[in-house]
Amino acid sequence: MEKMTFTGGTNVTLSAKIDKPDGEIKAYALYAHCFTCNKDVFAASRIAKTLKEQGIATLRFDFSGLGQSEGIFADTNFTTNVMDLMAAAEFMATEMEAPKLIIGHSLGGAAVLAAAGHIKSVKGVITLGAPAEVAHVGHHFDAAKDEIMQNGAANVDLQGRPFIIKRQFIEDITSVSIEENVRNMDKALLVMHAPLDETVGVENAAQIFGWAKHPKSYVSLDDADHLITRKEDGEYAAGVIAAWARKYI
Repeated sequence: MEKMTFTGGTNVTLSAKIDKPDGEIKAYALYAHCFTCNKDVFAASRIAKTLKEQGIATLRFDFSGLGQSEGIFADTNFTTNVMDLMAAAEFMATEMEAPKLIIGHSLGGAAVLAAAGHIKSVKGVITLGAPAEVAHVGHHFDAAKDEIMQNGAANVDLQGRPFIIKRQFIEDITSVSIEENVRNMDKALLVMHAPLDETVGVENAAQIFGWAKHPKSYVSLDDADHLITRKEDGEYAAGVIAAWARKYI
C-alpha cells in the first residue's frame, strides 16, 4: 500500500492510497467512499486489500474536505465529488494506468454512476448500497432543511460528527439525474445491495438495475449492514467483484 496525493476537481490536494498486488497487476480500480466517510473506512480498506490479493490494484482517496484531503466540506457537494473522481482517473492514467473498474459505496456509488460515462478507460462499474437518487442523502438532515434553506447553512450531526451543510449542497443534490447517467453509461454494471439495508433501501438497487442496459448483474449482500462493517462482508463483496470483473478486464 502506497500513500500519495493528487490535485482534485476543485484544485485542492487530495490524499490517496493505492493497494497494489505483489505480482502481476491485472487491472486498476478506482474506489469512491460513502457519504462523510473517508478512504480508510472499513469497507474501503477491506475491499481494496482483497482485490489486491486478486491481482487488482485499487486507488482510494478522501473526497475534498474529508479525511486528510484539503478543502472545506461545507463548500463541497455531489458535483464536486464527481469532479474529484474524474481528476483521480486522470491522475491514474498519467502516473500509473487508467482505471478499468470504478467502485462506489453508498453516495459514492451514485457518484461513480455519474462519473463512469466520462471516463473512457472504465469497462466495469460496481455499486454497493447506492441510492437511485442523489437527493436521498438529504434524509440525513431533514430536520435542519428549513433552517438551511432559510439561513443558507446549518450545523448538522452526521453519524455522530458535526458538519456544516449549505443551501448549495441541497440545490445540487436535487438537480442531478442518476437515471439519465445510468441509461447513457454504456458500461458493464454490477449492482450489489443488502436486502435489509436500513439506510438505503434495496428498492434503489432495483431502480438502478432497471435503468441500465446489458451487460448488467445484481448480487445480494445478504445480511450485511449499509456500511459493510463486518470483515467477512467486505471480503465477500471484493471476491464477487474480482470474479465478475474478469470478463471485462
